[in-house]
Amino acid sequence: MTRRTNALARRLEQGAGALATLATGLSDAEWQLRLPGDGRKIGVVVHHVATMYPLEIQLAQTLATGSAVVGVTSADVDAMNARHAEEFDAVTKEAALDLLRRNSTAAAAAIRALTDDELDQAAPLSLNADAPLTCQFMLEDHAVRHSYHHLARIRSALKTLAKSRASVHAA
Repeated sequence: MTRRTNALARRLEQGAGALATLATGLSDAEWQLRLPGDGRKIGVVVHHVATMYPLEIQLAQTLATGSAVVGVTSADVDAMNARHAEEFDAVTKEAALDLLRRNSTAAAAAIRALTDDELDQAAPLSLNADAPLTCQFMLEDHAVRHSYHHLARIRSALKTLAKSRASVHAA
């Protein structure tokens, strides 16, 4: 473990922890709320973040060896997300939070196992138009950022719901 890998792992753990904390406090109705512009239920999105950690780490580890990531496109990601949403539409809070805990812990451990040289290794990444990107970029843009990205969208949806409820009660 290096200072850089530990810092990346800590940021991933903090994001996953914040997502878990928010999800733990959700009511059953909030867990089932569909995110505007996304259409997936909040619970499905929490499970999605947990599910993606192993793949995101695998892609980063591929770059860490200097090997290109080929054949992964945004269309593939969209299709995978759609299949996931359909398959896990009824995911329970307990199952999603357990997977989030286990997979974020494993992802953080995998990040800590990398060296600074591996973080700096760059190779073409098909998901980003075959731009030669570093392992660290892949980690920051995907595994580390993922929970924060969805956490912000969930908070926004919950805030909108709260405003809507307040205006109904005020009327």
